[in-house]
Amino acid sequence: MDQKLYEEVLYLLDELGQDTTVPKNVRKNATDSISRLSNQNESLDIKCATAISLLDEMTNDPNVPAHGRAALYTVISKLEALAKS
Repeated sequence: MDQKLYEEVLYLLDELGQDTTVPKNVRKNATDSISRLSNQNESLDIKCATAISLLDEMTNDPNVPAHGRAALYTVISKLEALAKS
């Protein structure tokens, strides 16, 4: 596992979870994703896939502003890279 990438993903999710300009459901999914990634009982690829699934649902929400959607795509991209590492 690439520890630097893992910490970067957690940081980005934390930032998204605290961003008051995105809808509440996006912030909740970001904090849920942090919880999933912090779970020590699952393998990294399963944790990443679960987080990607949660966040991917939000990309199609019409209430998400453009900068929030861009942040979601960034996090999803980094999660995919993390799963492959």
